[in-house]
Amino acid sequence: MISASCLTKGSTSDEAARLMLNGLGVDIRYDYHRMIADVFLSTAEGRTDYAVIPIENTIDGSVSLHTDWLVDEVNLPIQAEWVYPSIQNLIGASAELTEADGSLAYGRIVKVMSHPVAMAQCTQYLKRHLPHAELEHVGSTSEAVRIVRDNPGRGWTAIGQVSAAADNALDVLESAVTDHDNNYTRFLLVGPKPFALRTSEKHKTTILVTLPEDYPGALHQVLSAFSWRRINLSRIESRPTKKKLGNYYFLIDIEMSTDTVLLPSAIAEIEAIGCQVRVLGSYPSFSFEALRP
Repeated sequence: MISASCLTKGSTSDEAARLMLNGLGVDIRYDYHRMIADVFLSTAEGRTDYAVIPIENTIDGSVSLHTDWLVDEVNLPIQAEWVYPSIQNLIGASAELTEADGSLAYGRIVKVMSHPVAMAQCTQYLKRHLPHAELEHVGSTSEAVRIVRDNPGRGWTAIGQVSAAADNALDVLESAVTDHDNNYTRFLLVGPKPFALRTSEKHKTTILVTLPEDYPGALHQVLSAFSWRRINLSRIESRPTKKKLGNYYFLIDIEMSTDTVLLPSAIAEIEAIGCQVRVLGSYPSFSFEALRP
């Protein structure tokens, strides 16, 4: 058996975790939490083998809070990454919020609740159909659905997953309310143990680079170490070090494993100019198509 900590049951994280971990011939125990800090700590403190972390979204970009936890708060190597479609739906009680002809009574909807990232993915839909409704952020999409379940007759709805609606005996009032069809979330599997239950031909490495102070052209030299070796970078992102205003570190995703000859030599070259380099993980990368049954 392996165990994995995850955001709440019925959330996008839950669905993505099951796509990645179920059906591998081993029993899986899921440890659900409302807060991402508890997801990380469950694995960091040894109660679970892995943590499932949403780290980047097509529309919203990187999830800064989750990135900061991964870098600053815990020491959990990245063991795998995969993507999952974030299909959000408007959820509520159809008996309360539909007309006699079965159409959705938008005017009866008083409040819409969801996780802020999920809410941001539906901005245009909310402006077009529910400009009068109060928007409230909660800890997760599944928590929003549970709150709606526990408050019948108040005109409340949630943006969330089909599985959460089914688990809470609610209805999908309108499906696929996200503003873009190609809305995907990238997830990381982090933990102390290598993940060998799935294999992929595609591998990535994530490093954190801190530049030396007062070194003109340091970032250019960092990128040059990859460029002349023809090593492809899929993402580079700056984040504040939280030590001094104007000081940043750089997160770099590299489409190559550390098992190759080129990448370790590139890292050595970067360290030679005075940069600090921390490898956050070298891991298999899976597309949604590769995982879909």
